[in-house]
Amino acid sequence: MKQWFIFLALAGLVLACGNVGSQGQFAANAGNASEAQRPNGEKIYKQYCVTCHGLYGDMGASGAFNLQESQLSLEERTAVITNGRNAMTPFQSLLSKKEIKAVAEYTFTFQED
Repeated sequence: MKQWFIFLALAGLVLACGNVGSQGQFAANAGNASEAQRPNGEKIYKQYCVTCHGLYGDMGASGAFNLQESQLSLEERTAVITNGRNAMTPFQSLLSKKEIKAVAEYTFTFQED
């Protein structure tokens, strides 16, 4: 049992650290200029946000807000991702402004029409 706990802890650490280059861009996309200019919000969300918000934005772990019901504007979402809120970690030192905006834009896909 203790070995499983250690394995899961190490796996979580590896996932949390991710595959990010020194410029805050995914290393796999660092050589491709067109993809580096337009970050993939879904991919970034799945790497950093799915743990608390869930795959569909409605998990609510650790007090995370339900993104399906959020009424925040793009600017407000960008500010929350950048600066954090309540228990949410600020991502300004982990992600570039373009990456943060891409994630904020992606979160709108959770809302029902």
